[in-house]
Amino acid sequence: MEEQRQSRMEQLGGASGLVQSTVPIVVFIVVNTIASLTIALWVALAAAAAVLAWRLARRDQVQPAISGFIGVGIAAFIAHRTGEARGFFLFGIYTNLAYGSVFALSLLLRWPLVGVIWSFLSEKGPEWRRSRVARRYYDLATGAWVLVFAARYLVQAHLYDTDQTGWLAIARLSMGWPLAALAFVVTVLAVRRADRALEQEASLEDEQRTET
Repeated sequence: MEEQRQSRMEQLGGASGLVQSTVPIVVFIVVNTIASLTIALWVALAAAAAVLAWRLARRDQVQPAISGFIGVGIAAFIAHRTGEARGFFLFGIYTNLAYGSVFALSLLLRWPLVGVIWSFLSEKGPEWRRSRVARRYYDLATGAWVLVFAARYLVQAHLYDTDQTGWLAIARLSMGWPLAALAFVVTVLAVRRADRALEQEASLEDEQRTET
């Protein structure tokens, strides 16, 4: 069970995969300040390809790198079509909107997405939905991610609309890992509390069966 859980975590790329996904963004920002937009786009694509090659050479999971390369490709295409550096961030802005909407919708449907994801990773199934306490903790964790995605979208969309490309680049980086780290801490604490509540409720049910 533990090996299967670890395998699924590794398929998501782990912490290294997520950190490496920011490399093309940083490269684009730096090169765009000292060279033309076209050069910056090509260098960003080259950086994404380099990350993919690095993971292939190390025999790491390549799915995150492939997704990152596709994302950079879409961002570069948009920037090329618009002819503006800020266009590079447009795909990410609407990606945050999409993610935030999905997480928010899961709350409205009473299937908090953090609970769904964790039940898949831990292979515990949907039994957690029977626990009001567990659902409350999963609601809290899911709500934290809704706030992260909403904050990113609102701030970055405003900077995009007002054509503040420099601040948009800074916001993209500063609202990336710092906010994700905070939401991740909330998620870990909430999941642990939910698991503890589920264990206590299962133990209580076993006692009641024994008594009867």
